[in-house]
Amino acid sequence: MPKYIYTAKGYNGESKGGEMVAKDEKTLALQLRSEGFLITSVRELSEKNKVGVKFFDRFARVPLKEKMMFARNLSVMVASGVNITKAMSNLSIQARSKKFKKILQGIGEELQGGKNLSDCLAKYPPVFNELFVNMVKVGEAGGNLDESLQIIAIQLEKEHELISKVRGALLYPAVIVVAMIGIAVLMLTYVLPKITSTFKDMNVELPKTTQFVINISDILRNHSILVTLLLFGFIALVSLFRKTEAGKKFFSFLTLHLPVTRDLTMKINCARFARIYSSLLKSGVSVIDSLNIVANTLGNYYFRKEIERAIDQVQKGVNLSKVITPDSKIFPSLISQMLEVGEETGKTEVVLFKLAEFYEDEVAQITKNLSSIIEPVLMLLIGGAVGFFAVSMFQPMYSVLENIK
Repeated sequence: MPKYIYTAKGYNGESKGGEMVAKDEKTLALQLRSEGFLITSVRELSEKNKVGVKFFDRFARVPLKEKMMFARNLSVMVASGVNITKAMSNLSIQARSKKFKKILQGIGEELQGGKNLSDCLAKYPPVFNELFVNMVKVGEAGGNLDESLQIIAIQLEKEHELISKVRGALLYPAVIVVAMIGIAVLMLTYVLPKITSTFKDMNVELPKTTQFVINISDILRNHSILVTLLLFGFIALVSLFRKTEAGKKFFSFLTLHLPVTRDLTMKINCARFARIYSSLLKSGVSVIDSLNIVANTLGNYYFRKEIERAIDQVQKGVNLSKVITPDSKIFPSLISQMLEVGEETGKTEVVLFKLAEFYEDEVAQITKNLSSIIEPVLMLLIGGAVGFFAVSMFQPMYSVLENIK
């Protein structure tokens, strides 16, 4: 027998929905009427019209900007009184990403089956993280889902701004480095062999620096496939290593101690901590649950561990401002001072919101200056590489000229 997805309304005004197996729509209507409900919508769920969300689609990644627009548009629709299932159907049509479209269609069908939005979202952890799901759950419980979605949209918007600013600041140095590597490879594989053939004809003993450059050139020319495979293998290993606990700890240590990235890493994590924690407290999430969510959303290993350490102390009754102190060398003193003010006045979420804005402004200022900070370092590296290459090439020529004299 076919399976139907239905929504129905009771004589007392109660609404229900779900899936039911019945001989036909008439039998389904009679069954529901006997239970005191009248059908408002019904649709046969067959293999032909069923949206198939594959197992691996649940682990698909969706652009941050698209999730931000989804949260904002859903908030507006819910606030306007649009049914959540209808809103999800409209948003799935608007989605640009095919994977995201399929996920939203799948969520829409589960909503028709009577499930909560938060439970549907929780099935796609790479798309909707713990913060997103918990905020929706709080909104559903408190009857203010539109406000919770608005807070999520603001949080995603701020996160998108931070990422865009950092990427924008690193774009110029990245282009320079890629161009430098490309020119170096061209020089070593095409230009250098013509010069080295002259050295062989001179029959002179080459300096070690010159021999080193020639050896690199020979390797690139004679074993280009092997070098390419080794390069991609190295990149793959680094990517895998970054996902391990040791890798997260290593790269987090680097970003926290390198002079160029130290301040930026600290202020980005402080901004995210302040804004996420503030948003969760404002939505009515408990302190412990909020801290657990914050710990899972912070990118840096050491900031995450500091929050986890704080959770143990807060559970024992210690104020968060007394746990997150400058002695830990992770959070700056301003965080503990502002937390203490918030705890004393009972307005922690308000204080943290202002603190998040402060650190976001700091990040914006650092990213503006980042290119001017990195540029001299790049110039030194490029100058050093060019100088080393020039000396290595000209040194044998000077030796030949001296012998002629």
